Amino acid sequence: MSDSAQPDEPNELFIDALEDSVVTVLDKNLYEDDFDRKAIIKRLGVLQKRIIMLMSASAIKRYEHFVETYPNIVQRVPQRMIASYLGVTPETLSAAKKNALKKSK
Repeated sequence: MSDSAQPDEPNELFIDALEDSVVTVLDKNLYEDDFDRKAIIKRLGVLQKRIIMLMSASAIKRYEHFVETYPNIVQRVPQRMIASYLGVTPETLSAAKKNALKKSK
């Protein structure tokens, strides 16, 4: 079974049922009828991308994506909170940023 936030986009995550399960299938036309449903579906897509990044991207790539996505937050939020959001320790984030700065010079 695939888990798709957008009905017309390819799936990036797949679910294997380990035991008998109940599966709900929604008609893709339902997505177009309700604004709240659209907002929820969009949010699910954002969360799926975050999960994929947490599983596959390096700390610096996650940080760069965070800065690109939320440019106004970086200066307002403590680094420890950003590190927590990215799934790394503050020390790991600091080291990754330091290494990236060295490579860019």
